[in-house]
Formats: sequence, structure tokens, C-alpha cells
Amino acid sequence: AQALTHGSADDAKAALNLIDCIADDFASFTADGAYDTLAIYDASAARGAAVIVPPSRSATSSRQQRSRSSVRDGTIMRVKDIVRRQWKKESGYHQQARVENTFFRYKTIVGPRLRARHSKSQKAEAIIACNILNRMTGLGMPESFAVGA
Repeated sequence: AQALTHGSADDAKAALNLIDCIADDFASFTADGAYDTLAIYDASAARGAAVIVPPSRSATSSRQQRSRSSVRDGTIMRVKDIVRRQWKKESGYHQQARVENTFFRYKTIVGPRLRARHSKSQKAEAIIACNILNRMTGLGMPESFAVGA
């Protein structure tokens, strides 16, 4: 699923449309804090997916006993119990860094903006660029390691 949106688009709303476009169930939905909405939790749960989204630092548990957001409440409580950094390791959230790195590569290799003027051409340009990055990634990724302590 894919969508080309304006820079001011609501990420969570765009994601809901993308979730609807996916035909099969999926194992997890991993994203940054901009996607910490009940709608994302509900849509993902309906597809059998775990949600791996860090709650905002000011997030509070729902006051209702049988809340629709019991999974989100569990995440909030777990983050408070073991600290945010440990939750990210435990939940596998650090995999999301690969996505951020891919966007960095896209902007570095392809450029920070689209060159086409019309929306159909912009969509084609973005798809071609993504296919190029997927091909490059498929050929192999560099091995990297931390230096120093």
C-alpha cells in the first residue's frame, strides 16, 4: 500500500487508509508517536496486528474499566514500569529506525523533493525512486558496527 500526501497531512489518518488497502492480515504495525491514536489501535487489532507505537510522554491510561484502548493502556503502563528506552528494545521498536534510515537514503540519493509538477507524475516519480531504493537494498546492505564505547 502506498500514498503520496502533502507535508501537512495527518499521518495517522493516511495510515488508516493504507491499512484498509492491505488485503491480508499483518503481524505488527510499527510507527513513531504521531500514530499513537485509538483509531490506529482499533484498525490494527481488527487485522490481528500488534501495535508498536511509543505513547507520548504525557500519555495517561484510560479511566474506563473496559476501555477500547486496553492494549494502549498496557503499553503506557509498561513504558512507565521499565522506562521508555527499555520498552523500545523489548518491543522491537528499534526496527522502526530502518524505516527512518530508508527515508534518509531516499532524500540523500533521490533528493528532498519531487521534481514533477502534476500529481500523477509525482506519484510515478515516487514509485520509481522507491523501486530503485528497493533494488539497491536487495543487492545488499553494508555491514556496520559501533566504534568506541
